[in-house]
Amino acid sequence: QDLQQVLVSGPNLNESSIVSGGYGGTAEGIIPTTAIKGCALQQAHGSAVPAGDELGRGIAAEKLESVRKWSINTYKCTKQLLSERFGRGSRTVDLELEAQVELLRETKRKYEGVLQLAQALTAQLCSLLQTQHALGDAFADLSQKSPELQEEFGYNAETQKLLCKNGEALLGAVNFFVSSINTLVNKTMEDTLMTVKHYETAR
Repeated sequence: QDLQQVLVSGPNLNESSIVSGGYGGTAEGIIPTTAIKGCALQQAHGSAVPAGDELGRGIAAEKLESVRKWSINTYKCTKQLLSERFGRGSRTVDLELEAQVELLRETKRKYEGVLQLAQALTAQLCSLLQTQHALGDAFADLSQKSPELQEEFGYNAETQKLLCKNGEALLGAVNFFVSSINTLVNKTMEDTLMTVKHYETAR
């Protein structure tokens, strides 16, 4: 019966406190279970590795790997460049690109020849137009001073004026052609070759 009373009046195991001094001890010996749980959580957090440190180490490893790759590439490029300059190694070239560049240079030389011929034609047409204009004026003057040949000289004067008019239209077309070829040769193709030169320098 005494044992039954002890079990009935004893501490409840589901309560939030534990008696450290045994049953019937004073209140000073009671340890709250929340304090025990707090200590356990604190120990668990103290032993875990912060996620920020792992992320920082991952970023540092990536940077180190990128620096290593950059150093290797720089060393290879520098070694190749020095070998080419001192004649101990062959140039690294793109065969297809080199063929296209050489074809562009050859085309540029041909267009330069066409441009020179067109410029010479322009100069000759200008000289021809000046001659025809002067000849037309001479025929017109003779038609006024020679009444017996007025009709013939007048016809020749009109013919020269018509030739001058058509010649001016032809000269305008040739000038446009010369301007277009000049832009193609000295602007477009030249800029392309300069780009290739800069590419070779950067390589």
